[in-house]
Amino acid sequence: MTNALNVLLPELKAYAGSLCGDPAEAEDLVQDAIERSLRANSAPAEMSQLRPWMFRVIRNLHYDELRKRRVRREYFASEKRLSNGLVGVDVARDTLVRMAFERLPPAMREIVFLVDVMGLSYAEAATVIDVPHGTVMSRVSRARRALLARIEDPAETPRARTQKT
Repeated sequence: MTNALNVLLPELKAYAGSLCGDPAEAEDLVQDAIERSLRANSAPAEMSQLRPWMFRVIRNLHYDELRKRRVRREYFASEKRLSNGLVGVDVARDTLVRMAFERLPPAMREIVFLVDVMGLSYAEAATVIDVPHGTVMSRVSRARRALLARIEDPAETPRARTQKT
């Protein structure tokens, strides 16, 4: 496979360059694609199949990176709006909410972030985390209850709640 990749390298670099427009980004993209192909168990062995497969890997990696950049931009823009809007807002309450959010389990943080912070619909969040729409609705509900419990009682944890009853 490495010989085939060496033969394809000029074409892969040209294609990545056409997508990125930046030679350094294109080089990184090709390196990532080659790394991924060498780790893949399902990479085609024949050159006629490997060539389009590698182009698709490069394309997918490129668009994944663009999506990541867009999400980061949107996140930082919303963070900036939130921090600029703190005049007259209860800063202590905001801090308490952020601390409670950070103490949520990762899956709960993810769903609250996607729906409540980023503003995704339940259907969009379901697509992102690859679960049914109804599962998103129940996860959001549980996560919001857990967040509220942590805000109302900062020492509150799911284990402490079950021991109280």
